[in-house]
Amino acid sequence: MGQGMMIVAFVIALGLLTMYFADVQDTQRNPNQSPMSAALGNAVEVALLRNRQGHYFVSGAINRQPAEFLLDTGATDVVIPEDLAAQLQLRPGLPAQAMTANGVITVYSTTIDILSIGDIELRNVRASINPSMRGQSILLGMSALKQIEFVQQGERLTLRQVY
Repeated sequence: MGQGMMIVAFVIALGLLTMYFADVQDTQRNPNQSPMSAALGNAVEVALLRNRQGHYFVSGAINRQPAEFLLDTGATDVVIPEDLAAQLQLRPGLPAQAMTANGVITVYSTTIDILSIGDIELRNVRASINPSMRGQSILLGMSALKQIEFVQQGERLTLRQVY
């Protein structure tokens, strides 16, 4: 019985360590899981930290549903994986051709009613649904970023929405 208890304790400890290190790894990939906003007169700012690979991931929402974004100034539109678009109840519209690093693909237009990061809210954002894209991250392209100001200094990127 004592050996059985040791095995159970070992399994529980292993499970807790796995959960802890999974959380640490996720925080390193997306250090902006709870972005803080600052109101400055007629503007709202959200400061983001780069991850270890030099990318800016941030948690936010699409139509009030949680979403994770990867800022991509090289993307024309906000680009959403097809599976995730279905979960977010975004309807695919007209097909279009898009040039990607992997060549020309067919994407489908859609519109995001509300895209939010912290207290920044963008409305009626043009987006593309990409059937070839995998994962749970959404590329936050220029169709959204052109509606706000952004400045990078060192390891920090500040998003600013002026009202």
